[in-house]
Amino acid sequence: MPQVDSYALDDVMLSVVDCNRKLNGGNSMDLAGSREELFRRLRRDISDKRILDAMWRVPRELFVTAVNYPYAYDDRPLPIGEGQTISQPFIVALMTQALEIDDYSKVLELGTGSGYQTAILADLAGQVITVERLPGLSKSAETILNNMGYTNISFRIASDVLGWPDDGPYDAILVTAAAPKVPHALVDQLKEGGRLVIPVGSRWEQMLLQVIKRENETEVNNLTSCRFVPLIGEDAWSGD
Repeated sequence: MPQVDSYALDDVMLSVVDCNRKLNGGNSMDLAGSREELFRRLRRDISDKRILDAMWRVPRELFVTAVNYPYAYDDRPLPIGEGQTISQPFIVALMTQALEIDDYSKVLELGTGSGYQTAILADLAGQVITVERLPGLSKSAETILNNMGYTNISFRIASDVLGWPDDGPYDAILVTAAAPKVPHALVDQLKEGGRLVIPVGSRWEQMLLQVIKRENETEVNNLTSCRFVPLIGEDAWSGD
């Protein structure tokens, strides 16, 4: 498991506490109860303890806006600006579990967003390449994750090519935006036996899929219904 600088993480946590005290007239808001309740519910549906342990180690409150700080451990998506959201914790856990990654995995993430999912991937994998089309979100996530001490994440700004083939092939690819179909460009960037986890459907409702690259044919497994913002780019939705 990649090492995270505990001193850096402590500094970030202290900054959050100080900020929260200012927002609440000097009284620090205790999120412990809602955090415990969230993980109690996640343990019913997520069988991989490594995923739950990683999510426990990553403070979700670091990745939400100040106004949404009290709701950091609600099991629902929250807005993070620029029309984007931080995903529901259950969906984060389910998607990460379906990737089947370990300490040696190279993972591509499409849609850095707040950086919350990125942190969980980096906690579990050997190397994470994360791609974001909105430079402001990418920079914000990079600042938070660097301050937390992660050293195994590479940040990229999306190009016209879907994914990031220059650093491939990958053991796993996670897409945090919805496509109208499984993009061949992403399957091509997987190693043999690699896993792609992606929402596929309309712009308003999708099915979360686990796609496994096989030598003769691609295996597709349905995970759950979901709703994500659209994936923009070649082999996905247009930006119109």
